[in-house]
Amino acid sequence: MADEDFSKLLQQAEQLTTEIEGNEELPRVERSLGQVLEASHELYSRVIQSGPNHLQAHVLFGSKGIDLQQISQKLETLSSKRTFEPLQPIADSDIESFLKNERENAILSLIDEVNKNSLQTTEDQKWEHMLSEWNKEKIKLMNAMIGPSQNWLDLKRTPEPPSIADTPKKFGHSMLDSIEAAYARQVQQYNKLISHGAKSRTALHQKFSQVADEFNDPKVKEMWEIIKTMANIPALVRDEDPLKARGNPTIQQCLIAQGKKYLEKRYKQYMSDVVRANPAAAMRGGEPGTFPLVRGYVGLRLQGQNIQGLTDGVVDDRPLWPMVYYCLRSGDANAALYCLRKAGRDHEEFTAALEDHIRNPEQALSDKLQTDINSKYRVQIRHSTDPYKRAVYCVVGCCDVSDEHSEVARTADDYLWLKLSVIKSRSNNKTESLTYSDLQKMILEEYGETHYHAHEKPLVYFQVLTLTGQFEPAIEFLSRIPRYQVHGVHMALALHDVYMLGTPRNVQAPLLSVDTDDPVPLRRLNLARLILLYVRKFELSDPSDALNYYFFLRNLKDPSGKNLFMCFCTDLALESRDYDLLFGRMDPSTGVRSAGLLDQFNNPNIDSKVIALNAAEQLVNKGLFEDAIIVYDIAGNLEKVLELFCVLLAQVVSAGGEAGGLRARLAALAEHVSRRLRAAEASPPPPLLDAYTKLCKLCTFFDHFHTENYEAALETVRSCEVVPLRQSELEACVAGARAARGELLRALPAVLRALCHILIAQRQKLSTLAAHTATKQLEWLREQAEVLNTFAGNIAYRMPGDTYSQLAQMQILMH
Repeated sequence: MADEDFSKLLQQAEQLTTEIEGNEELPRVERSLGQVLEASHELYSRVIQSGPNHLQAHVLFGSKGIDLQQISQKLETLSSKRTFEPLQPIADSDIESFLKNERENAILSLIDEVNKNSLQTTEDQKWEHMLSEWNKEKIKLMNAMIGPSQNWLDLKRTPEPPSIADTPKKFGHSMLDSIEAAYARQVQQYNKLISHGAKSRTALHQKFSQVADEFNDPKVKEMWEIIKTMANIPALVRDEDPLKARGNPTIQQCLIAQGKKYLEKRYKQYMSDVVRANPAAAMRGGEPGTFPLVRGYVGLRLQGQNIQGLTDGVVDDRPLWPMVYYCLRSGDANAALYCLRKAGRDHEEFTAALEDHIRNPEQALSDKLQTDINSKYRVQIRHSTDPYKRAVYCVVGCCDVSDEHSEVARTADDYLWLKLSVIKSRSNNKTESLTYSDLQKMILEEYGETHYHAHEKPLVYFQVLTLTGQFEPAIEFLSRIPRYQVHGVHMALALHDVYMLGTPRNVQAPLLSVDTDDPVPLRRLNLARLILLYVRKFELSDPSDALNYYFFLRNLKDPSGKNLFMCFCTDLALESRDYDLLFGRMDPSTGVRSAGLLDQFNNPNIDSKVIALNAAEQLVNKGLFEDAIIVYDIAGNLEKVLELFCVLLAQVVSAGGEAGGLRARLAALAEHVSRRLRAAEASPPPPLLDAYTKLCKLCTFFDHFHTENYEAALETVRSCEVVPLRQSELEACVAGARAARGELLRALPAVLRALCHILIAQRQKLSTLAAHTATKQLEWLREQAEVLNTFAGNIAYRMPGDTYSQLAQMQILMH
């Protein structure tokens, strides 16, 4: 039984061995039991150390025949440390190493170059994208630039040059809305008075203010009221810089007084509206004057808890110091004095100070009064519970310029009035004084648009800037508000008209700029840029209005010293291309030009003829010769007309006369030019006139040639005397070619090729004629062919090679 079991076990083992050897997928492994045990222990220890994840990785890669441990060992031996390190020097005799180094150097150089190129390409693409994004916002941003800069921006337009064949832009439907049109009518009327030399005329801000009344917009009306008030100061002179004049103490006093006057007038109107709306509660009565008005207003304003902390009794059942304050706030210091006198003799010291203030409202108090008021304020009033009393002492005595008086000054108007009131031209305590520049800097730079929520309340920000004499930032701000842009532009014109607008020395400056020579924080407004941005909308549809706006720039110069009005008119002519409308039309029979839009602005410094010449010169620079001919003709420069006409005609003289093409247009223009020449008093230079005349005849010659009217073509070229057809004409034509202008010589190759074609065609017709007649004709054709070849060889002008070869072939065909 045991033997049988052993035999059976042996048989199974042999069968298993056979199956293993027959399996080609698995390799045969010969290991002893000890080796198997050792491998088992090693595998077990590896599993314990690396964990199940590492085991799964081995199983995954092992199923594909990959030894993960061997690959890991190979990866550890790899190192990139020396990949990009400089190669070690080698001996000159080691060719193999030298070639290897050269190969590696080439590879490294290529990698380095590709890396640099990739970085550069990325950098270029980044900047290209950034510039593209920037260009979209540049126009809006550049007009809001603030700060001293020497990087001026270019005002000049750079339009794409239109094709000569394009139809010129015509002025069509007006682009002005009703508000813009109303302003434009006033501008036109005002400029007409200036052109006629009217000495006395209504100020422009008065005219614009009257127009604004028709808009039924209270905010716009209020803006113009501010401009009218601030412009009502002693007249400034044209030759003085407005910003320097604004720094004059006298002018500053006037600006401060006008600012206070507006705020006081407005507040008095507000008090009247409040009292009128509540007559029973105000109990004003029928007595006119400031005192009854303030009494009624104080009764409405101060009720219940609002009167807590007030001191020094009452006047007619109203608290004393609120009455005094609101009398001053409404601009009636005498009413405030009346309140103090009515209150009794307890306030004689302050009454004396107020009397001194009334005598010199813009001056500080006398030294004695100022000392007494300051002393009393420091000891008693500063700690008083009555905010109106503190405010009144500060307004009259300038006791504490740093106090904001927030209990009293609840609006921007109140705050500004208090600040303007404490600015005095002569202060005894300079360390605590507030200057006009300090207030301007505080509003513009310290507070700015953010503090005043300017885009939500544009009127408030405009008001605080304008009432502190900062017209330039105020107008620049309005120009960024679409609703108020039109009003801002005309406010700038109104202030410029009375020499109150500070403009930069360079017309290419940003819209708002800082001049380092100006006092802080004054700005300069680029009026030229402001007008250009405004007019661009309608300059093509309403050229007359555009010119009237440009006329305000007649006293400004561009960087090259040219009159800015004339420069802008030149640009408008180039963009519109309606030269007859702007400059007038030239009558070819009489040589008299009709009036254009620009003629109304002619004066000793402005000449529409000079503008036309400038426009024509720029048209030539742009290559628009056809337009330049028209403008030079309007300007009366016939010599330039003929020069450009010859240049253009020489290019197309041999072309077919397609309808509407350049050649057809030049042919029509030639009739006009010829009539102008006959009517002109002065004749142009003979060589130029000769070239023009002969080119016109050659144009007729090619017209006959293209219609195969060869006899007429030969007759025309014979009368032209450019090319000889007989031996007797050869010498004169050669001499004429040597003295001819280049435009005429450039047409010769085409003329000679056309004559070759004509002569060959006539040679072919000889077969139909009688022998005797054909012989004579052939001799004549041979003579012409020989003369043409001789002429081509003798003139001092090198023609294209095909012209010479065609002449030679023609002469051969004649034999």
